[in-house]
Amino acid sequence: MMKLSALLQDIDILQNTVPGDPDIGEVRYDSRQVQPGDLFVAIRGYATDGHQFIASALEKGAAAVVCEEAPDGVPAIVVASSRRALAQIGGNRFGHPSRKLTMVGVTGTNGKTTTTYLIKHILEAQGIKTGLIGTNQNLIGDEIVPTERTTPESYELHRLFAHMVEAGCTHCVMEVSSHSLVLDRVYGIDFAVGVFTNLTQDHLDFHHTMEEYRKAKAILFTMCDKGVINMDDPASEKMMLDAACPVETFSAKLDAADLTAKDIRLHADSVDFVASADEGIARVHLGIPGEFSVSNALAALGTCRALGVPLDKAADAMRTAHGVKGRAEVVPTPTDYTVLIDYAHSPDGVENILRAARGFTKGRVIALFGCGGDRDKTKRPKMGAIAARLADFCIVTSDNPRTEQPEAIVEDIVAGMQDSKTPKEVIVNRPEAIRFALDMAQKDDTLVLMGKGHETYQEINHVKHHLDEREIVAEYFAQKF
Repeated sequence: MMKLSALLQDIDILQNTVPGDPDIGEVRYDSRQVQPGDLFVAIRGYATDGHQFIASALEKGAAAVVCEEAPDGVPAIVVASSRRALAQIGGNRFGHPSRKLTMVGVTGTNGKTTTTYLIKHILEAQGIKTGLIGTNQNLIGDEIVPTERTTPESYELHRLFAHMVEAGCTHCVMEVSSHSLVLDRVYGIDFAVGVFTNLTQDHLDFHHTMEEYRKAKAILFTMCDKGVINMDDPASEKMMLDAACPVETFSAKLDAADLTAKDIRLHADSVDFVASADEGIARVHLGIPGEFSVSNALAALGTCRALGVPLDKAADAMRTAHGVKGRAEVVPTPTDYTVLIDYAHSPDGVENILRAARGFTKGRVIALFGCGGDRDKTKRPKMGAIAARLADFCIVTSDNPRTEQPEAIVEDIVAGMQDSKTPKEVIVNRPEAIRFALDMAQKDDTLVLMGKGHETYQEINHVKHHLDEREIVAEYFAQKF
């Protein structure tokens, strides 16, 4: 229980029609979860508007409602932004736990997950207990907390921060999506360091233009004490101009950056390079393949430098870092070809992983992929064109069709492959497509399964059906051998 006035502390209230100062049981932003004595916060969502469910929340016994527009006779606290109010309420409810943590936020189209894991690994090698919030899962030290979205809603974020503090964490590194910045899920959080990995086409169904998408990510650099920015990305100059904090840069190509990579060597299962900064150089080995791994490693090293970890110590710690599930993940198989699983679901992501595979593959590169439904349709033919250009054989299949027809999504992808002579096969059923790919793979080939990554489901018409590509591969070989 907590007094309403305590939950509303420091919130700019436009109108308050709630009688007295009731005790509040829990804070809800989903009317279906409301119980007697709860506070319901009506937020305007991407698909639905919580204001439509105020009456339902009150029928279920809500003691009061926080909203932007209050119906007549409703015990309401009217605010300018319910989303921001929810974030502030979360901070008040859990004792502002983010203020007790050194917060690190990583934003960018690709590389966020791997970069956050590398930062966590380096910090914990220094004896710093670190929490993590991201796409794959949330971690409180070593405890795994499942996640539904890259950045949880603000109230759940503060609950997670509180658990981290209780568990003895002093630092938290989190992926910060463009959605979360625009929708105020991270409103009011002070980040010690903000990190920018890159900007490529994604989420244009939500942001509409690339510049709007970039500006969304730039919000992070108005919320942090120091920025760490990838100088190799074309958007970096604008990101630095928009930053309201000192910025340090990293680059795998340019000498002008604060942290650079020299003598880069790419291997089938790792990368090696020499990291160079004002304080000296350090030899870096990271057991994740691909040129993009150099950028991710630099982002992590630059972040840890900004947090006070010497470059040589950070580089030493990185040697023992393992790959992240669903990111250039090598699937164990009793065969003489390689199977990779990667989360690539944007044009740049597809290009990165296929270039990485091309770099070490002696035989053919076989690309299997689809595109998600109810998302940016303009990237579909682009992903098809890139795959046809970089792979020796393409298998176009279904990803998460959501409420769209899988066949229609496939047609959009294939449209971008019409001018290519690269052979392709269309098999909409994803498990069937994977088995087809395994059947055709030969010695020294690399089969790249793109799009699902860490996911163990396929979403069709709002229902998540179990689908783990690792299991499909394992079952295939169990039957074959």
